[in-house]
Amino acid sequence: MTNRAIKYRAYPTTEQSVMFAKTFGCCRKVYNLMLSDKIESYKSTGKFVTVTPAKYKKDYPYLR
Repeated sequence: MTNRAIKYRAYPTTEQSVMFAKTFGCCRKVYNLMLSDKIESYKSTGKFVTVTPAKYKKDYPYLR
């Protein structure tokens, strides 16, 4: 079995570039928040807690 890849180059407009930057920034923020919550809960209880991204929408309204 051979792995194959097809690469495409995208040329987004300025508006699309801004949208991509905001989207990826929000994804990074949620990932880091979830990771820090898991680490803190493991340090305090010794167990991992399952968190979902929906938990952070109340605290960070720009994630909607």
